[in-house]
Amino acid sequence: MKDSLDLSAAQEALAAQPFSKLLGTRLVAFGKGEAVLELDIRDDLRQQNGFVHGGVLGYAADNALTFAAGSAAGAHVLTSGFTIDYLRPADGTLLRAHAHVVRAGRTRVVCRCDLSTLDAKGTQTLCAVAQGTIAVRAS
Repeated sequence: MKDSLDLSAAQEALAAQPFSKLLGTRLVAFGKGEAVLELDIRDDLRQQNGFVHGGVLGYAADNALTFAAGSAAGAHVLTSGFTIDYLRPADGTLLRAHAHVVRAGRTRVVCRCDLSTLDAKGTQTLCAVAQGTIAVRAS
């Protein structure tokens, strides 16, 4: 993988993640300290009450946070930790995770992420927020 990333290289990195392929995740925006991931909400991603499973939201937040950091700090980044607050049950047809860099340092990058669902009419509903610290590895 290249040291610096553009949208195409970042999409290749996402495609190299077997779990992301399993979920059908798409990287639809990348660069200048931001990243947007999307995935279609399917029945097999729901929990027993019919809402999107919290683990799916956590996955989306984790990946979006790290891709946002990578757009600012390069390809050699790893999540060192994140927190997520679930605001309301996630339901709809599409899950969108939009992350941006809050502060990029030499060894770590702090990012925030909004997780929203879209329904069939295109109405967007904020369902969770996350904040993470991303470690910059020596290349």
